[in-house]
Amino acid sequence: MTDLILGGKEYTGIQNLIFDLGGVIIKINYQLTIEAFKQVGLTDFDSIYSQLHQSDLFDKYDKGLVSPEEFRQGLLQRANIKFSNDVFDKAWNAMLVSLPKENIDLLENLKKHFKTYLLSNTNEIHLKYFFGYLNRTYKIKDFSSLFHKAYYSCRVQMRKPDLEIYQKVLNDNGLIASQTLFIDDTSINFTEAEKLGIQCYLMKKEDSLISLFSQFV
Repeated sequence: MTDLILGGKEYTGIQNLIFDLGGVIIKINYQLTIEAFKQVGLTDFDSIYSQLHQSDLFDKYDKGLVSPEEFRQGLLQRANIKFSNDVFDKAWNAMLVSLPKENIDLLENLKKHFKTYLLSNTNEIHLKYFFGYLNRTYKIKDFSSLFHKAYYSCRVQMRKPDLEIYQKVLNDNGLIASQTLFIDDTSINFTEAEKLGIQCYLMKKEDSLISLFSQFV
């Protein structure tokens, strides 16, 4: 067991690390997707995105309960606009900026010291893009080599912040909640995790994995 100090706070007895993906491991910029959709004629993407969140299309898509095609059609119908799947996907993926090599090296090292897990609210369009990025850039097939196990909301049909997805990660791997540290950039995702006894750290904009885990670099 290891005691960690992240952001000035001490986390004791840690054996397991659970990482969010976007905003923690990979760099994201949501504004880039807004701008990309504007460039192809969808000028009020941000407003439509909010409306469709209320109609639960995004929630269902994150859980893999609707297909990529149903997701595209739902958004475009609400916007009353048409363009190809390739154009849509390019704009939708614009928010996915990069995965620094230093993060890959760090994750590979952390895996030697802890049981490490990826827990991401994500979707099939984003996964297809980022798996391709990993292969082209680092000759890595997907994230499975960087963690003991990866959980994607669209493939387990659960998503954060629902308690059931944290329970699944603990149960699947025989983890003790109090010995587990969950790192995410969205505080709403902590409420249910903390009810289970999982320790949580909120990733801030000024943070980097390298700075947080400098002792393992």
